[in-house]
Amino acid sequence: MRIERPVAVLIMARELDQGGVERDVAKIAMHLDRSRFTPHVATYYAKGLRYEELRAAGIPILDLPLRSLLSMEAVRSAMKLRRYIKEHGIRIVHSYDASGVFALPVARTAGVPVVIGSQLSYRTILDSRTQRLLRLSDHVADVVLVNCEAIRRYMIEDEGVSPDRVEICYNGVVTAEFHSANGRVRPEPLAGASLVIGTVCVLRPEKALLLLQEAFARVRHLEAGMKLLIVGSGPELPKLQENAARLGIGGATVFISATRDVAAWLRSMDIFVLPSYSEAFSNSLLEAMACGCSVIGSRVGGTPELIGSNEERGFLFESGNTADLAAKLGRLIEDQALRCELASRAARFVRENLTIEIAAQRTAAIYDELLKRKLG
Repeated sequence: MRIERPVAVLIMARELDQGGVERDVAKIAMHLDRSRFTPHVATYYAKGLRYEELRAAGIPILDLPLRSLLSMEAVRSAMKLRRYIKEHGIRIVHSYDASGVFALPVARTAGVPVVIGSQLSYRTILDSRTQRLLRLSDHVADVVLVNCEAIRRYMIEDEGVSPDRVEICYNGVVTAEFHSANGRVRPEPLAGASLVIGTVCVLRPEKALLLLQEAFARVRHLEAGMKLLIVGSGPELPKLQENAARLGIGGATVFISATRDVAAWLRSMDIFVLPSYSEAFSNSLLEAMACGCSVIGSRVGGTPELIGSNEERGFLFESGNTADLAAKLGRLIEDQALRCELASRAARFVRENLTIEIAAQRTAAIYDELLKRKLG
């Protein structure tokens, strides 16, 4: 079968709101070379931040309102997906998350030549049923795409996927949006802050934000007027607000709900912290580095690949160790020259290695290789 250009690609994610996976889907869909690929997106929940971005970019979105795999709704959604594949000549179906459990088998039965799964985090944060289903979908996919070497090792050593069926494509940052600025720009809620320590994430337990609050409480005496900024929404918010009051840092803490204008908040931070217990290759950390923040991350997953295993571009602390995080924060708070040097190295590393253009080119190369393998 001849490969005709542009090739229609259907990229799928469960949701299109906040979160790293959703951001990856939107970025890749909007930056694929249109002379080679025509992107389509499918989702269970046709709403949210990334949904609006994709619509504004004119990318077709297929709504598959699926809540249970064991329902008539699943049958109707499967039929709808098959029709869409046929009508639009979809040649590649690429699932970015657990939606592959549904989408990849349907794509196979619809005769799609190339089906790709993705694993962009450790499966241990998922429920056991989803983990089992994902292991089944691994066998359906031509390859499983991962976003860092740490997850590649995990998929091979822990999940038993053959090394030749695991492909790495590092995340990329939109440098036109996320770039280092001259000096810190403080939005109104941070006006007058002498120094800002912050993070951006979905407020979930594995992000370990209670630990960040504890560490901030230990070092806040080092700089009068210092603020802690937490940008994001999620189920942990009430607990975090209560913890701030308990630690006596409520007046020094600013909570900002999930927003499209992440870059402006990142550029307000002097020090960005990613304290997660479980992490693959964090978009927020990547974007913070691009924005010229000095960064600290827990030594888990792909974070050392970003920061440098020898701390070339920031500091690493032992996951769950409040004292270690507080010590690293203390060093950066008290040494402005060190903050600037690490931030400069981090921003340069991102510009040279981790742009969205590089990520889109790598994704396209994977698509092309699989198409050649399947279609000749």
